[in-house]
Amino acid sequence: MRYDNQLLRHELKYYINYHIYHELRQRLKTVIQVDPHMPDEEGYKISSLYFDDMYSSAMEQKLAGVRFRKKFRIRCYNSSDRVIRLECKYKYDNYIAKQGAGLTRAEYDSILSGEYGFLLKRPEKVCQELFCYNRTRLMKPTVVVDYLREAYISPLGNVRVTFDKELEASAGTLDMFSDAYVAHRVLPQDLLIMEVKYDDYIPVHILSIIQTAMTDRCAISKYVMCRLNRKMVKHK
Repeated sequence: MRYDNQLLRHELKYYINYHIYHELRQRLKTVIQVDPHMPDEEGYKISSLYFDDMYSSAMEQKLAGVRFRKKFRIRCYNSSDRVIRLECKYKYDNYIAKQGAGLTRAEYDSILSGEYGFLLKRPEKVCQELFCYNRTRLMKPTVVVDYLREAYISPLGNVRVTFDKELEASAGTLDMFSDAYVAHRVLPQDLLIMEVKYDDYIPVHILSIIQTAMTDRCAISKYVMCRLNRKMVKHK
């Protein structure tokens, strides 16, 4: 399904405990492929620097359940600056879409320094949108979200099942590559997040495995959880 020239996908999120997680991962490995980007069976680290405006619109719209919204973030993997992506994630009711553009380390550093001018010269829509939001709504970085992602994929239905573990929020500097960067645990030790993304359908052989954990769908936002955690840490 497409909207505004974007591929729309379903996204379902669930809190699960580690007992269910170990059971599901063993069964999934027998029917679908392990994400080839995983360096080992525990997964890869994702760090996302999220932006919000002077009204905290991204957080407030999520809390209010606004059906059509978007969030900007800069993402890197395994704490490396070899791949840095500027992304905008769109929410269209029950569907999601994403646009992105690569950034150099110098461009990333410019944004952290509050210099957004170069984005206007970039051809990608996401770059120009972030520039405009920064100028008109004072959009800027607010929190870094870290977690370890274990992923499984299937070409049938373009299904992606992920287990996001060890969710953490930045506590001090927002520079993901700084030696001074530190983060604090957000979720209880016995919980993690299972996400299921797909285009039009989930094949029966996959659904039969994961449906036992799909009883209580949640409106989970790692951004909101980490943003609130960061506020609490600051006020301690």
